[in-house]
Amino acid sequence: MAKASSNIKSFSERASALRQSCNLKMAGSAHAYVRGNTRKFYEWVAASDKGKVPQGPPIWICGDCHAGNLGPLADTEGQIDIEIRDFDQTVIGNPAHDLIRLGLSLATAVRGSDLPGVTTAKMIEQMMEGYEEALADNDPDMRSRRPECVRVVMRQAVERTWDHLAKERLEDTNPTIPLGRRFWPITKRERHEVERIFATEEVRLLVTALRSRKNDARVEVLDAAYWMKGCSSLGRLRFAVLLGVGKSYTRKEGGLCLIDIKEAVMAAAPSYAKATMPPNHARRVVEGARHLSPALGDRMLAATFLDHAVFMRELLPEDLKLEIDKIGREEAMKAARYLAMVIGRAHARQMDIAAREMA
Repeated sequence: MAKASSNIKSFSERASALRQSCNLKMAGSAHAYVRGNTRKFYEWVAASDKGKVPQGPPIWICGDCHAGNLGPLADTEGQIDIEIRDFDQTVIGNPAHDLIRLGLSLATAVRGSDLPGVTTAKMIEQMMEGYEEALADNDPDMRSRRPECVRVVMRQAVERTWDHLAKERLEDTNPTIPLGRRFWPITKRERHEVERIFATEEVRLLVTALRSRKNDARVEVLDAAYWMKGCSSLGRLRFAVLLGVGKSYTRKEGGLCLIDIKEAVMAAAPSYAKATMPPNHARRVVEGARHLSPALGDRMLAATFLDHAVFMRELLPEDLKLEIDKIGREEAMKAARYLAMVIGRAHARQMDIAAREMA
């Protein structure tokens, strides 16, 4: 495990560096700003004419459903599909907020691609048609609707291995986490807390849930580091933990495992007043994921880290972010329809026929 050293950053030093990184990321483009500033989005929604926002049935929503928060996800059996992949903001709320968030992120991608304004209008039309189609058909034909930008990332997901994940996330395939710009040393107290959490049976069962691992496999912490990752979540506790599973830690047998531990805080997305949700924010995140993207929700676990609510999940090689920064006119139409169908499918699995008609 990475040793404590004089390079360990204090809480205030971490916070300062994270704020600077977040501001630099959002300053890159209008698209990056929209993706990285969920709270400002909901301030804008609250200040707008509420009569123009449809009120759908109370269901679990993503709450931060921009295009980058959708992408390929693998389940514990290795099956891959395009799903919602980020649930920090999940609440029982208005499904229209997910569509508005998606539409805004796609509109800023169109703007960054120098396409005419009429493209945005037509794209929103396609988005609404795709969402309605998914609500009308509980199991729509999604594969044939995938635009090229989605097919490309799906091909990448299918071909990826642990070595791809390690080189991308860790910069190395050796069983250590290299300290540097992204990974920082952790304190002695944090290191003890990591050891405590991963000694529990609940976490061991989460790690051994993948079909390639034996149910009774031993789990050992090999390394851990503070992780500077994300944008809107920068400033929260976040750790990368490298585990060895089983006896030999061979990559082919799933012997190496990278766990992402992330602090959960109050959502900026508004929930319905009478909604009953777990008061613990980490449990809220996991519950929302299990309703919206069961493939990911089944790989997540809520826990407590030094009195902070956190949730954890294993990062798999197949899990990828969908990047739509530059997009052509036809691709914008297809992407809008398809991604709205993904959201519609996630919403529809929570609704009966009457609720779908209401939505």
